[in-house]
Amino acid sequence: MTSTRARRSVLWIALLTALTALAACTSSSGRPDEQSRPTPSRAVTAALRAVERSTGQAESARVKSTTTMGSALSMTADGALAWSDGLTGTLTITYTGGTTADAMRRLGTTSMEARYLPDAYYARMGDGFAEKADGKHWIKYAYDDLDDLAGGSGADLADQMRGTAPHTSVKLLLTSTDVRKVGEETVRGEPTSHYSGTVPGEGSSTQTVDIWVDSRNLLVKKVEKGHTATGQLTQTAYYSDYGVKATAEKPPAGDTVDLKDLLKKRGGLGGTP
Repeated sequence: MTSTRARRSVLWIALLTALTALAACTSSSGRPDEQSRPTPSRAVTAALRAVERSTGQAESARVKSTTTMGSALSMTADGALAWSDGLTGTLTITYTGGTTADAMRRLGTTSMEARYLPDAYYARMGDGFAEKADGKHWIKYAYDDLDDLAGGSGADLADQMRGTAPHTSVKLLLTSTDVRKVGEETVRGEPTSHYSGTVPGEGSSTQTVDIWVDSRNLLVKKVEKGHTATGQLTQTAYYSDYGVKATAEKPPAGDTVDLKDLLKKRGGLGGTP
C-alpha cells in the first residue's frame, strides 16, 4: 500500500510537471495598468503587430528551448506545436538539474513526453510513478479541471497552457510600456530584428522579454528573464520550420489517470499536495 509520503510526492510531481513543462514555450500573462501606460513608438508597435499576425497565421512550428528556474529546475524541450484550432503537438521535456530533476529521477525518469490537445495536456511519467498510480503512466490535465483549482492558480495555469504558442510572446511584448527595437542581429546565420521590453512578472517584479524576428515577420528566437520564488528564471526558445505538421494522439485511457482523481485522493481540488 502506498505511504502518505509517497502519495504526496506523486501529487506534487504531477502538479510541478505541468507547471514546468508549459514554461518551455509560454510567457507570463500579466498586464500593466492600461490607464498609466506610456505609448511605445508607432513604428515599433506596427512592427510587432505584423510579427504577431504573421507568426499566428503560420499555425505551427518546431520548438527547442532551455529553461532554468533558480534551484527548482533546469530543463530542455524539443518538439512541434500547432495552434490553428486549439493547441496541439508533442514535446519531449528533459529535466537536467534542480530539485525537480531529483524528484523525477526518484519516479524512474528524467525525460517526459508532453502532449497538448485542445481540451487537455497529457504528461507521461516514469515507471516509478506508475507503481504508485495503479500501473498508469500518463497524467491528464483537463483544462476545465484546472479552472477549478483553489485560489485561481489553476485557472491561470490553464490559460497559460492554452496560450502556449510563439505569437503569445509577441502579444505579451505589445503590452510592454518600454518596448523598443534594439537593432539588427544574426541568429543561427539568419539576419533578424531584435526587440526588447519589460512586462509584469511574479508579484511586484518585472521580467524582460527579448524577441528576434526574420524578414518574413516570423519569430525565430525568444529570451525571457525574471525572478521567481526559487530564484532567477531564464528561458531561451528557438522557433523554426513554420508550417510543419504537428500532431498529438490522446494516450490510452487505461494507461491514464486524471489530475482531478489524484487530487480527490488528497481531499478534493482544494487540497494541498
